[in-house]
Amino acid sequence: MAQQSVHKLNAAEVLLTGWRRGREDEFVVTARWPEDHAFYTVRDRCHDPLLLCETIRQTFPLLSHEAYGVPLGHALVWDTYEQRLDPGALRSGDSYSDVELRVTVREATRRRGRIAALSLLYDVVRDGLPLATAGSRFTIHSPEVYRRLRRGHGDLSAVRPIPVPAAVSARGVGRADARDVVLAPTGEPHRWQLRVDTDHPVLFDHPVDHVPGMLLLEAARQAAHSFSGRPSACVTAMDVRFHRYAELDAPGWVEVRPAGRDTGGCPRLAVVGSQDGRELFSCMITLDEDPRGPRSSSPSAGRFRRPRRSALHLTEPDLAALNPV
Repeated sequence: MAQQSVHKLNAAEVLLTGWRRGREDEFVVTARWPEDHAFYTVRDRCHDPLLLCETIRQTFPLLSHEAYGVPLGHALVWDTYEQRLDPGALRSGDSYSDVELRVTVREATRRRGRIAALSLLYDVVRDGLPLATAGSRFTIHSPEVYRRLRRGHGDLSAVRPIPVPAAVSARGVGRADARDVVLAPTGEPHRWQLRVDTDHPVLFDHPVDHVPGMLLLEAARQAAHSFSGRPSACVTAMDVRFHRYAELDAPGWVEVRPAGRDTGGCPRLAVVGSQDGRELFSCMITLDEDPRGPRSSSPSAGRFRRPRRSALHLTEPDLAALNPV
């Protein structure tokens, strides 16, 4: 798989291996997960749930360019993302894993004969066994439109990222290396500064004029780990809406609060990112069942299903303020 097809410079970061058309508005995309990954690492003999997020994210440019003829250089702008997985299917082995993503186009929006937005549903199988369901929507913009949307922030040569603040404890957010921590302490409980290191080899595989969406998902996950006091907890579900670009030249903030339990009794946390007093993203995270807490009779209930409308019940974001993929 060519790096440019999935918007990666480093060939080692390309997870997809191929794709084919199925029936109308259906595709099958294949991927191969390494035995371990430099950033989305195996922990407790389980693959990282965000490795699945990155695998799915790579399908956005792949299908846009290869299946729908979107020219290279067009910008993909992330709107929503939902994922629910079976944590038992994340168990790692002694070699690579083959992953198959069965993609259904829920909606394809065209303007002036060109594809302008895609809403996709995913059924994901790993080594022949069900792993997850997911759904996402993103919009597609020409370079000219993207420059207008960025309102002067799209010039890479003019971007001046703020200094990288000190990291919180890596162990407390489920990380082994401080370089992979994306939260910085603020002195306030359950509130952190986004820690954005533009030299990070995975999160910034190539230069961009904004904080990448995958870094925001990682921030939400690390905030959930810190808040729960369970840095090894597995994120079994995420429901995310991106509201506006996270800029590199101003501090961003992440806050978390409890949001009850899902129908299977698993804890849920609401994570919100903001910058200059405006929301960047909202994320509802479900963690696997805490062995120290009450057990439910159906631990997987409500967790492994095809996504529907976002559980966050937020208003539709302004198109001019969405966060790019």
